[in-house]
Amino acid sequence: MFAEEARERLNAIVRTSDGFKLAEEDLRLRGPGEFFGTRQSGLPDLRAANIIRDADLLEMARTEAFELVMQDPSLSRYPYLRETLRRKWMGKLGLIIVG
Repeated sequence: MFAEEARERLNAIVRTSDGFKLAEEDLRLRGPGEFFGTRQSGLPDLRAANIIRDADLLEMARTEAFELVMQDPSLSRYPYLRETLRRKWMGKLGLIIVG
């Protein structure tokens, strides 16, 4: 397993000197790890998307999320979403402020 992964990494270096392409290949091989944690590789927390394959879709979702929060910062029109976010992110990176 490790020898095959090492071979894939070396092949990627042989194929290109573009740092962005090499980074994408590395991400594909090792996995993104946790976005808000300490694990730097492995399977991501995302269960519904592939961070590489679905990059455009994830960017659209990000844009929509920011727009939603700009229009309704307290998410008062979306109580289920507000509660779900509170449970998942409260106390992590200062993202949820209870007040």
